[in-house]
Amino acid sequence: MDERRPLESQESVFTFPPTADSHFGSERRLEMKQTVAAAWVLTVILALALAGPAIAADMPGPDPAALWNYITQVSPYQKWGMWPDHQGFQPGRAPHGPIHKVFVNEAALKAEKPPLPYGSIQVKENYTADKKLAAITVMYKVKGYNPGDGDWFWAKYSPDGKAEPFGKPAGCISCHGTRAKNDFVLVHDF
Repeated sequence: MDERRPLESQESVFTFPPTADSHFGSERRLEMKQTVAAAWVLTVILALALAGPAIAADMPGPDPAALWNYITQVSPYQKWGMWPDHQGFQPGRAPHGPIHKVFVNEAALKAEKPPLPYGSIQVKENYTADKKLAAITVMYKVKGYNPGDGDWFWAKYSPDGKAEPFGKPAGCISCHGTRAKNDFVLVHDF
């Protein structure tokens, strides 16, 4: 007579032959369960480890052309949110113009306090008094880019995407530096 005992799962199709020592059978089943669980955990960890760099690889480096491509093609900034206390058209000032709109990506929006996480991007559309788009200015937080000034990469684009200035412009840093404790963000208070 072929007596087989199912593994302790109701849905299992695995069976083990009876043993003279039932204690040994229980230990073997426990070892099998632990092995399967460990393999599953390692698979999840490996998948997350491989996905992390892939997600980070989607973010551009501190390069104006790559950043423009990212905010206009890969993740169009006009589909992002706005700071809750800075919605729609707002009055502006030099050098950004008399009217602006500010968009922020999810990483920045989720920040509850400074400093913002790396990968945060703030895009400001700068308009003339008659609401004609004049420029697009961007703050992009890049790890290790400029630690002394919040690791922000700055870029000012024409409406067609030509960047000038970009990088570490003294004018951007000196003005936004007045709010260094707010991680250089002027239009939103944390």
